Amino acid sequence: MFKTLEELISIIRQRKETPSDKSYTVKLLNDKKLNIEKVKEEISELISAIEKNSNKIHEAADVFYHLVVLLEANGIKIEDVMDELKKRQKK
Repeated sequence: MFKTLEELISIIRQRKETPSDKSYTVKLLNDKKLNIEKVKEEISELISAIEKNSNKIHEAADVFYHLVVLLEANGIKIEDVMDELKKRQKK
């Protein structure tokens, strides 16, 4: 299950290291304003989908993708986020 997320992160990192002009991911990585706008838009769409009880999975996937791109573009590694979440777990 989490292999898909790991593959997504790997692809985003590859796009960051070896950009292609035709890549939407590269466009987001290089345009902070667009990237932030897309995260906001996708979160709004997810909230709307939840309220309407429709298309929730699709919208949640969009949020994950855009959030991971935003994190990577800003030097925030998902591994560090996971470490932070682990620290917050109650023992």
